[in-house]
Amino acid sequence: MQQHSTAVYNIEQFGAVGDGWANNTSAIKRAVEACSQGGGGTIYVPAGVFVTGAIEMKSNMHLHLEAGSELLFSNDRADYPVISSRWEGASRDVYMSCIYACHAENIAITGFGTLNGQGAYWWKLFKEDSLAYPRPNLVSFDHCERVHIEQVKMIDSPSWTVHPNDCDNVTISGVSIVNPANSPNTDGINPESCRNVKISDCSIDVGDDCIAIKAGTEDAERAIPCENITITNCTMLHGHGGVVFGSEMSGDIRNVVVSNCIFEGTDRGIRFKSRRGRGGTIENIRVNNIVMNNVICPFILNLYYYHGPRGMEPYVWDKEVQPVTALTPKFRHIHFSNITATDVTAAAGFMYGLPEMPVEDITFSHIRIAMKLDAEPDLPAMMEGLQPMKQRGFFCSNAEDVLFEHVTVQQHEGPAFEITNSKNVVMEHCRSKDTAKDEMLVQMSNVRS
Repeated sequence: MQQHSTAVYNIEQFGAVGDGWANNTSAIKRAVEACSQGGGGTIYVPAGVFVTGAIEMKSNMHLHLEAGSELLFSNDRADYPVISSRWEGASRDVYMSCIYACHAENIAITGFGTLNGQGAYWWKLFKEDSLAYPRPNLVSFDHCERVHIEQVKMIDSPSWTVHPNDCDNVTISGVSIVNPANSPNTDGINPESCRNVKISDCSIDVGDDCIAIKAGTEDAERAIPCENITITNCTMLHGHGGVVFGSEMSGDIRNVVVSNCIFEGTDRGIRFKSRRGRGGTIENIRVNNIVMNNVICPFILNLYYYHGPRGMEPYVWDKEVQPVTALTPKFRHIHFSNITATDVTAAAGFMYGLPEMPVEDITFSHIRIAMKLDAEPDLPAMMEGLQPMKQRGFFCSNAEDVLFEHVTVQQHEGPAFEITNSKNVVMEHCRSKDTAKDEMLVQMSNVRS
């Protein structure tokens, strides 16, 4: 008798037809049910194009896509049941993701096949504002343990591509994600309120953030941290940010290492964003061995981010000191080292803390930034009242305990380092280089110690 661990459920044996036309939602559901009732095993997708609606995986289930296979997700809203999940940091009813699991353990998606979300259908409806519920993600898991995704190619996601939410022990390796640059909110990999996440050896080319680490908003039903995250050996192309923290961070984000990655044309590089009203803390972050090219700004720490509900209220954008409460966000203990960025357009770096809660304990060590000579003015960060910049150096306001060590800024206009309303700022072996005219290395205003 075949053991459960080696049981294979070929979807063709349950009536699936890989002709790119027939709808196989029912056939694949039968295979999933048989696998679950048998105690687990492998759902096998052979070569061919299999049209299907949403697939809900169960515990002890391995979805394997053979080379030459494609799961082509249908454009029939009836194939996507409405469920309760987390959307943009809070609970609400949504269309079920193309591949979904809830309260499951030991689940995997592997193989050299393709998951095709046919997102153009959903993008059009989104832009027309004609959807009753938010779009499906391509892959999402709620409250799961031991999740493994490896090797598969994912294209044209309706919304976020991979979204683990409140999961423990997640591994994503060798995955290729491609969504058009103009596709709305098609983030690559967004772990939210998860623990023990490993992302490695991925290629991500999307229409929004490549990787975004999140922990819910102030409207989430529970404040759950996102912690113990490693991101390594990944290539990020286009998108709005290479690795992004927030702005949904009310449950805290901590203990994150980003290393050995390449960002090519990702708008922003490493980006931290939040605002008053969100609360939460981002802390204990290490970013090391990164190469960036053609980005607007390599480093952003912005506590005046204005997108999202209530983001344009005066309380959010006011530059005067506000009372510190549980809704005051914090950025601290964030360290960047061994990073090169070339063809940077707006600014070498942009840090803007709150006057009542400065960003704290930030270090830049062995950094080289080369500005783009024919750059067009652009916004380094999204905050009310900020004007476009061009070839500026590091701008720092409302910060404490900042170290710039062996930092070089090339081809900048204006000071290489502009620091205001800050204290305990240390600069060692920093340089300005290759400027068109003599520029100041450092300009300080209201800086103590």
